[in-house]
Amino acid sequence: MNFNDPTRLVCTCFGAAPAAGLDLSGFDPDVRVQDDLFRATNGRWLEVTDIPADKPRYGSFMQLSDLADTRLRAIVDDLTARPQEDGSVEAKIAAFYAAFLDTDAIDAAGIEPMAPLIDEIDAIATARQLAQWQGRMQGRLDTPVRLWVRPDFDQPGVHRALTWQGGLGLPDRDYYVKTDDPRLAAARTAYAAYLTTLAALSSETQAPYAAERVLAIERRIAEAHWEAVANRDPRRLHNPMTPQALAALAPGFDWGAFLEAAGLGEIDHLSVSQPSATSAIAQLFSQVPLVDWKLYFKLHSLDQAAPLLPRAFREARLAFRGTALTGATAERPRWQQAMAELDQALGDALGQLYVARHFSAEHKASMQALVDNLLAAYQESIDKLHWMTAATRARARDKLGKYTAKIGYPDRWRDYGGLDVREGDALGNAARSARFEWERLAAKAGQPVDRDEWSLTPQTVNAYYDPSRNEIVFPAAILQPPFFDLAADNAINYGAIGAVIGHEISHGFDDMGSHFDGDGALRNWWTAADRLAFDAVGARLVAQYEAYEPIPGRHLSGRLTLGENIADVSGLQVAYAAYRRASGGQAASTIDGYTGAQRFFLGWAQAWRDKVREERSLQLLISDPHAPAEFRANGAAVNHDGFHTAFATEPGDAMFKPADERVRIW
Repeated sequence: MNFNDPTRLVCTCFGAAPAAGLDLSGFDPDVRVQDDLFRATNGRWLEVTDIPADKPRYGSFMQLSDLADTRLRAIVDDLTARPQEDGSVEAKIAAFYAAFLDTDAIDAAGIEPMAPLIDEIDAIATARQLAQWQGRMQGRLDTPVRLWVRPDFDQPGVHRALTWQGGLGLPDRDYYVKTDDPRLAAARTAYAAYLTTLAALSSETQAPYAAERVLAIERRIAEAHWEAVANRDPRRLHNPMTPQALAALAPGFDWGAFLEAAGLGEIDHLSVSQPSATSAIAQLFSQVPLVDWKLYFKLHSLDQAAPLLPRAFREARLAFRGTALTGATAERPRWQQAMAELDQALGDALGQLYVARHFSAEHKASMQALVDNLLAAYQESIDKLHWMTAATRARARDKLGKYTAKIGYPDRWRDYGGLDVREGDALGNAARSARFEWERLAAKAGQPVDRDEWSLTPQTVNAYYDPSRNEIVFPAAILQPPFFDLAADNAINYGAIGAVIGHEISHGFDDMGSHFDGDGALRNWWTAADRLAFDAVGARLVAQYEAYEPIPGRHLSGRLTLGENIADVSGLQVAYAAYRRASGGQAASTIDGYTGAQRFFLGWAQAWRDKVREERSLQLLISDPHAPAEFRANGAAVNHDGFHTAFATEPGDAMFKPADERVRIW
């Protein structure tokens, strides 16, 4: 029930390639690689694979995530099968899990576990009390203005509090303000029905009218929100000021009461991420009647708690957040939902048990060797840049030389001694764990940054780059077959995990990461001419990706996806260079009829094996900075000289792109 960092400038590495070899059964022999790399490699798999009813998408990445969950379940089942020492972290994991699974007890309890929170909302009598309540809800509820703590953009060695826009029940502002798309209109209708159901289940009189009042507030919040593209510019997002200056910028809201209740009453300054949105939302608190705000927070609290409330709430949430928004028609298995909640509440403790079983020192050492080779190849690539002057190139080399790589798991685990987990109290456990995590986060404000800390747990199938720490991070769960295999063909490994490593390195030099220096500070280290040249190359990528139309009537946003596209194109380039570097100039043998170079690109394409429901695709096209899988696979490959050489593309081939039109960035 906790919230992840809304500001983290990281990548999501959807996909996993069969690293031990090519999955020829998934190939489509009727599609030429030269015409469509993605479908030639995955076409047969796409034809025969159905997306499970409980999932909005399905592919290699989801399969790997399911494997991680299955392994975690075995670990937790072992803990629950025998008594654990009172107060131990193992006992807390077992109690949290058992309470979450006990839907019979949850159903029998009815809405009564929500009564204390609803009573708190009902008791709010003043604007100051409303601000205080929202401060106490940080980490537990998505309030219209959210707080976070992260390394300061100017002084990355110190943690700083910041604000972030929030408060919407639909996925993005476009769902409210774009009135010409019938798919978005259908989502709004489904949301109104969901709010009506929540109101009725909580004995709210005139439930449809209650839903209408809440939606009216959300529409006004959405109109104030910045668009997703604007939120990709760290220079616009970083607006340091004192709490007093914030109060002057955004009158109408009791900022002092809000910050104090959130545990941030002593801070001397913070950063306001979207100043105009913050100001407009603050004014809403003085314009919208208090009774409507109380209704808004009541229904939002019920929505957030629905997985831990009786069946009628869970079914209503599935109908909206599952079927209407993502196309999924069934709930995830309850045990798998429990794994996600445990990851939020006790993730490091669970991760410590996970790596003990499933991640060896040999894996870590082999991955480190891969990372070192990719960094060396990236260094060579920077040295050969044709569009960058020597001065900026030297600063780029300096930044790359300061990269930190974290592999597998953290060196130090979090302490959960202060977390109160109680048997049979699923809702209370979620609330207390959220507050526990928020208090840990709030206590960092103004304190030195712990550079050993991780932002993901070891059991997460993902990877990321953090510009403020200038680090690349690869959790244990992504470093396993079918993604990374110690016994794999080198070409497949470099096409899969090698391209991911290159992708994460490249994020330090994309349209966002390039604004941070090697120490993690938001500082311009470019000459004006070099930045113009970089932007010009980026504009070519924007044009390329905006030509893609994933669903009828919806083209990709080239600007929203620019950072990930830069990382894909550059990551694939450097991974191929590292593969050739690792081969020592020796040609790889032919396997399954494919040369080493061909296997590299086929392995890359397998990494993006993925099917997505249209409802989920729409949501991602609006708010996700990643392009859909097939366009990531093909979009990077068409710009790669090695791809065209390996498959001898010619004019007339759909994947052919003249050499002078191929985008080469890093």
